[in-house]
Amino acid sequence: MRVAVSPAGLCAVALGMPDDAWRADLRRRFPRAALADGQDTHRAWADAVAALIEVPAQDFALPLDLRGTAFQQRVWAVLRTIPPGQTLGYGEVARRLGAPRATRAVAQACGANPLAVVIPCHRVIASDGRLTGYRWGLERKRALLQREGAQPRA
Repeated sequence: MRVAVSPAGLCAVALGMPDDAWRADLRRRFPRAALADGQDTHRAWADAVAALIEVPAQDFALPLDLRGTAFQQRVWAVLRTIPPGQTLGYGEVARRLGAPRATRAVAQACGANPLAVVIPCHRVIASDGRLTGYRWGLERKRALLQREGAQPRA
């Protein structure tokens, strides 16, 4: 797991991403940022995210620096209301946003989520209960859901 922190808060969490791809992604998303590795403060942030994976029901109290479109921000806010062990379909998320036809846009917002696990896009599944797309891989999505006690379909 990799984390990135800005002066405003946690701005990126990646799962299983190679170092060169991680750095390229950060440079693309934060072109004016100076990348600094190995700071002790980053270890504390990574530990907080790891604790959230271990105990998903806990609150994540650290500040977030979420950067995205207004629609993405709205989707991510809905995702943060899905309790551990529960899932929603992409269409249900769209309905909760008051935009029932925006299912694909919801899926795109999930794919653009910069904060794996902290913004639990892994809790969004197909309307028939199947696991679909996850930036960090379907096996990881399945494992996260199973850890939380959810029973996704194969």
